[in-house]
Amino acid sequence: MPSLFDPIQLGAIHAPNRIFMSPLTRGRATREHVPTPIMADYYAQRAGAGLIISEATGISRQGLGWAYAPGLWTDEQTEAWKPVVQAVHDAGGRIVAQLWHMGRLVHPDFLDGEPPVSASATTAPGGTRTYAGEHAGETKRPYGPARPLRTDEIPGILDDYANAATNAIRAGFDGVQIRAANGYLIDQFLRDNSNFRDDQYGGSIENRIRLLREVTQRVTDTIGADRTGVRLSPNGEVQGVNDSNPAPLFEAAAGALDDIGIAFLEMREPRPDGTRGRPDHPPVHPVMRKVFKGPLALNADYHGDDAQATLDAGEADAIAFGRPFLANPDLPRRIAEKLPLNPQREDLFYIGGAEGYTDYPNWDEAQAA
Repeated sequence: MPSLFDPIQLGAIHAPNRIFMSPLTRGRATREHVPTPIMADYYAQRAGAGLIISEATGISRQGLGWAYAPGLWTDEQTEAWKPVVQAVHDAGGRIVAQLWHMGRLVHPDFLDGEPPVSASATTAPGGTRTYAGEHAGETKRPYGPARPLRTDEIPGILDDYANAATNAIRAGFDGVQIRAANGYLIDQFLRDNSNFRDDQYGGSIENRIRLLREVTQRVTDTIGADRTGVRLSPNGEVQGVNDSNPAPLFEAAAGALDDIGIAFLEMREPRPDGTRGRPDHPPVHPVMRKVFKGPLALNADYHGDDAQATLDAGEADAIAFGRPFLANPDLPRRIAEKLPLNPQREDLFYIGGAEGYTDYPNWDEAQAA
């Protein structure tokens, strides 16, 4: 079986190892969702990953409701991504852009008071940080009710994904990953506690995976299947989104993605002792692996030994690491040499600036200090 340190081919992307950096929202872009120079330093520091999956990046004004997150729908955003991507390449790395439409998790504050869109008329639990809320001294504002996307609006959503994918390639990214996970728009269509539609996008499993299939097909038609990946989160509730019978749903989704021939599938699948949510369903990836024949990466609370054991068991072809990569820019070396990890400073995850972002030392810097 392969080692974590063996190379892997992901369509057109040659990854030198199987330790991927999972998408990590960090909030270091501008209020207008334009990437900033410090992001180049951050990603270049972590270029030792076999593949960097960028932080979630908005495909449209309608689809982005996270303060200071980057976008990829304007020329200004695209141009600002270029030095970030170039810095990764100059450091020997590979990076794909994760394409994001948040659906009902976009607060109306980001939409000039208009409601967000979703599969159905639902409201996400909890709340989020907004610029208007910051001005009013509020940490978070409750989400607002979403309106169902009309079927005649869906071609526009596909156009937005295609435009963002085109911009990603223009910016120099090695490819893209479609975020169909974590309770965002495509996930809201996939799962039955958020999709109550009675048209061709609701009801049966085949109908509920239709948007995922159409988005993926449109992106692959635009930039090539060999530069397109997808992220799913099949085994539990995320941000209020869940499914009563996930195994057949995600088996069908994986089969559809295999038919399209995407370059890789990466999944957030918490395990029973998960530190960011515990699953209410056993792992679904064994069922999905039977029908998806391309490279499969798993993510959630892995460390070096159990990551290698997962590869040894044939359950996955790569492992994506999130918070360990956030705090350890040289994570592959630390896994290889079994070195201690830097502690994560969660209070600094989203605050902006260099602190808790680019100031985590690599092993040699830590020893020198």
